[in-house]
Amino acid sequence: MTDHRHDDAADRSPRQFWERRYRDEQRVWSGRPNPAVVEAVSPLSPGTALDLACGEGADAIWLAGLGWTVTGVDIAPTAVDRARRAAEDRGLGAVARFVAADLTKWEPEGPYDLVTASFLHSPVEVPRTAILRRAAEHIRVGGHLLVVSHAAPPPWSGLARQPGHRFPGPEQEFADLELGPAWRIVTARTSSRPATGPSGESAELLDGVLLAQRR
Repeated sequence: MTDHRHDDAADRSPRQFWERRYRDEQRVWSGRPNPAVVEAVSPLSPGTALDLACGEGADAIWLAGLGWTVTGVDIAPTAVDRARRAAEDRGLGAVARFVAADLTKWEPEGPYDLVTASFLHSPVEVPRTAILRRAAEHIRVGGHLLVVSHAAPPPWSGLARQPGHRFPGPEQEFADLELGPAWRIVTARTSSRPATGPSGESAELLDGVLLAQRR
């Protein structure tokens, strides 16, 4: 969900900001699943999954291809339309469902075996921790929560200038969620990766990966 076009973010609602972001470009993301999601989820047995802020649907469609029944939710209708078409093009429309909704108001249906959130950051402020905590409440016993995040702001994102936006490491993320003793950390790690910004600039990005299980 991270975006580098932040100049007018303060003047827009999250829905306005992200809908404009997707409308302004034919494709925003690569169309490939997040490598951290692939690594964390591949050992798990398929079941029902929820992908928060799914964007154009790459992670959700990859999950559906593995046998998961997936619901992807994003605030931008244009992104959701692209995700639906991509799923249908791959013959996965029956197992990859996409919903255009504001995650601060949308109620998860659940229960889910897996909830994923990849880079749930936004130049327009959203209650990120509250969204993750509420979704986790709909994970069944034995299920998993996977959060892939920026552990430090990409230099081109503008997120560092957003008042109150934090970049907790995965252990702190788990503590902030206050999920209680029924949950355990399976994986909590940070790693760096090379990346190229929208103007061709190079940087090393620091990512956090939290995989937690409800016992």
